[in-house]
Amino acid sequence: MRESRSPIVVRPFRRTDREQLTDLVNAHIGAVVPGWAVSVNAVMAQLEREPGEAIVDPWVVERTTLVALQRDAVVAGAYLKRYRSDEDVGPAFRNAGSIEWLVFWPHLREAGSALMDACLDQLDGWGVALRYADGTLPSPATYGVPDCWPHVRDLYEKTGFEAGGNVEVIVIADVDDLPAPHDPPLDRLALRREVGVNATRFAATMGDEVVGYMHVEFDLTRGGVLSRLAGWASVWELAVEEPYRRRGIGTWLVGEATRWMRLAHVDRLIDQAWPSETDRLGFFTATGFRELTRTQRGWAWPGTPPEFL
Repeated sequence: MRESRSPIVVRPFRRTDREQLTDLVNAHIGAVVPGWAVSVNAVMAQLEREPGEAIVDPWVVERTTLVALQRDAVVAGAYLKRYRSDEDVGPAFRNAGSIEWLVFWPHLREAGSALMDACLDQLDGWGVALRYADGTLPSPATYGVPDCWPHVRDLYEKTGFEAGGNVEVIVIADVDDLPAPHDPPLDRLALRREVGVNATRFAATMGDEVVGYMHVEFDLTRGGVLSRLAGWASVWELAVEEPYRRRGIGTWLVGEATRWMRLAHVDRLIDQAWPSETDRLGFFTATGFRELTRTQRGWAWPGTPPEFL
């Protein structure tokens, strides 16, 4: 007789689960960005507190992590948050519950389903007014539900969550494929490097006027915590003022930023755009970027007001 499959057991996370849960998390991260992985400590830190979310994290009043096991092996995991209902909490988060991420091995969809049932029970127990779902793992570029996670998408849709938000296109480039530094395309155009918000700002100036800028975050390792992300940088913002567009300033800014990237031993760059931003995506293609994946944001329970997505 054929041996029956072992039952799935769902229970709260224990510290002894941390290595196997991290393996699951890294399998999903690695499907989005090549070579990326996070440490056990990075996963554990996210489950306890997220100081990078300076506005939203203080609104969280309760967190819980659940795992599904088969033959004592962790085969699925989920991280949930409950937000306070006080007036100082933003309306979209007030008395809300969120499945921040839910990951499972694709060949064990019954484990994902069992874990989802437990997550919904937890949200019911919290009595939240709003329910969200996402895929925000403890690394950049892993949020929403990327198209390389079809098993997660299928589970969310089967359960009843709806994608009401936007799709984001994540793009990457090898620094060697980006424009090389070159002379300014306009007379009087100069570069000013300065401190930006969470990044280094490269400003294209004409006299005292800033006519374009590019913000680049050069350390995605968070000071060495995410060591496998060494050599990567992220574009926070890239814009050129309307009267100066299509005159080579954006390409020149990228070229000047590559000079700094090489000094920082950065060899890959990542960014994102909305599909409707055709000019931006066209610029990416023209300057050496290529599409990596698309991720669907804004998963919520039916009836959630659209302005909250």
